[in-house]
Amino acid sequence: MVQQEITFRNKDMAWDIAALMLTPDDFNPLNKYPAVVSVHPFGSCKEQTSSAIYGRALADAGYVVIAYDASFQGRSGGLPRFKEDPHQRVEDISHAIDYLVTLDFVDANRIASLGICGGGGYVFNSALTEKRIKAAIGVTPVNLGRLFREDFSEFNPLGTLEAISQRRTAEALGAERQVNELLPPSLEFAKQNGLTERDVFEATEYYKTKRGQAEGGATRMLFSHAHKILSWDAFAFAETLMTQPMMAIVGQKIGAFGAYRDGKAIYGKSFASADRQLVELSEWSHYDLYDHPEAVALAVEQIIPFLAKHV
Repeated sequence: MVQQEITFRNKDMAWDIAALMLTPDDFNPLNKYPAVVSVHPFGSCKEQTSSAIYGRALADAGYVVIAYDASFQGRSGGLPRFKEDPHQRVEDISHAIDYLVTLDFVDANRIASLGICGGGGYVFNSALTEKRIKAAIGVTPVNLGRLFREDFSEFNPLGTLEAISQRRTAEALGAERQVNELLPPSLEFAKQNGLTERDVFEATEYYKTKRGQAEGGATRMLFSHAHKILSWDAFAFAETLMTQPMMAIVGQKIGAFGAYRDGKAIYGKSFASADRQLVELSEWSHYDLYDHPEAVALAVEQIIPFLAKHV
């Protein structure tokens, strides 16, 4: 696997998207390759699981892979910083495909997408209308809108929207932007404060230790611009529009972020898909699927033949 830093233009919004391109060891620019857009989780960045784990595995299997930082995040452009906008996140996938189809060594008719956690939700949502995607894969996929309406708002979405409105007015009048940290600062802090629910604790272990820590993986969000998430549904209209082959991979060790539930939900809705598959891994959790060698190996064991069949 060979990796290089690149940028491509978000032409609609006039800023650059920072990305990593991963290619097979025997890459020859005179050949044509299938490609995969790899989409990082909510609160993550391109250097983490989307490139270092799944991007690497896909490149080793013969694919050209683009793993990028979402707009407003990491090394990509866009203001204000730390904004999580589901609509823009889905558009970013299309802009990555716009870039791929300009490359002589990419077969424009053989492009797939893979996303992890919130990235999986974005990949499935993108595939509903972005028919250049020939197969869509969500690894422990999360429907971020559902998560924000429930656990992240403490099941009080209207109260959260009121708080966001008040904060945005305050910032319009000159107050400093409120950027919320999404996780405990350390495992020790989590233990001391009883924040030991599986997904919260394992997220802290991934993002706040050397295991997964990366400069661009800020796990922060601009609160005053989070309102659009609460009215968004990654899986809306999937019953009609999810026509491509799709695969959802979930761990059966269930946590509060709801990936197991969401993976089954998108599988259940995708009955118009040419080939829908639900892969349940009994011994593994949401964050095991980010980088645990055995869990990832089981996922990749399903992903590679699925892509070979459809892309």
